[in-house]
Amino acid sequence: MHCNAGGLRARFSRVKGATMATHPNLAGGHAVGFGATARTDNWWVEPLVTASVFLLFIVYTTWAALQGEYYYASPYLSPFYAPPLFIDPTAAGAAPVSHAWFGSWPTWWPSFLPASPAVLILAFPGSFRATCYYYRKAYYRSFAGSPPGCAVGPLAGARRYGGETGILLLQNAHRYSMYFAVAFVFMLAYDAGLAFFHDGKFGIGVGTIILVINVFLIGGYTFGCHSFRHMIGGGNDCMSCGKATVQYGAWKKASWFNARHMPFAWASLIWVMITDLYIRLLSMGVISDLNTWAGAAS
Repeated sequence: MHCNAGGLRARFSRVKGATMATHPNLAGGHAVGFGATARTDNWWVEPLVTASVFLLFIVYTTWAALQGEYYYASPYLSPFYAPPLFIDPTAAGAAPVSHAWFGSWPTWWPSFLPASPAVLILAFPGSFRATCYYYRKAYYRSFAGSPPGCAVGPLAGARRYGGETGILLLQNAHRYSMYFAVAFVFMLAYDAGLAFFHDGKFGIGVGTIILVINVFLIGGYTFGCHSFRHMIGGGNDCMSCGKATVQYGAWKKASWFNARHMPFAWASLIWVMITDLYIRLLSMGVISDLNTWAGAAS
């Protein structure tokens, strides 16, 4: 949602019975101080919900990644652990070593670090989300209060916003992490394809459907990325001049996803947690999978 400062100033022209022209806590038509505002709606709901979902995702993902077990229930592999570079075959609920890119867990791995395949790969999709242009707005508002809402006083007060400088310079790595994110979409699609086969037999289960939906949502989020759209169409003064070109067609499709970047961002964030949790519960024997393989993945 974009701010319409002029409209908000016109709509909320009075604060506690005083006009904007005379109220001592107003500057340039806006209230001064953290959380100060002329708005009368429940503006705080959005940043509160955003912070709650973010915290849930961070806590759950960190916990799940550090477990190093119960991430596989044949033929389903948790997306948090895909691709498994190394696999510890002694871990409970671990994938077969044949699924690992480089075999069994290395003996040189420090004993004080968790022997979890997830810790080796989550930094790549994690950095993509952490530096995402949409997510920046979301967590700047919910955690940094910068500002917590349109026409709402920021936590920083009168301090001048310096953009992505200093430590925030890392945000500019988004365009590079995007390449890894695109690669992960295809790797997750490969795992979703494997989920149609159990012991060489084609079939389908609830886990298969969950994994396919996960790929669609993460793909929609990734291919709607502003950097991805710019990679396809950036540097062209007139995209529509060559309407029959493959580039223009790809740019139009990326633009469709880009226009829906926010819902794809949230849906994929929540669904990837659901996917891991479903496979984890299957692997632990807590639940059973309804499928055409007569009891597989249960």
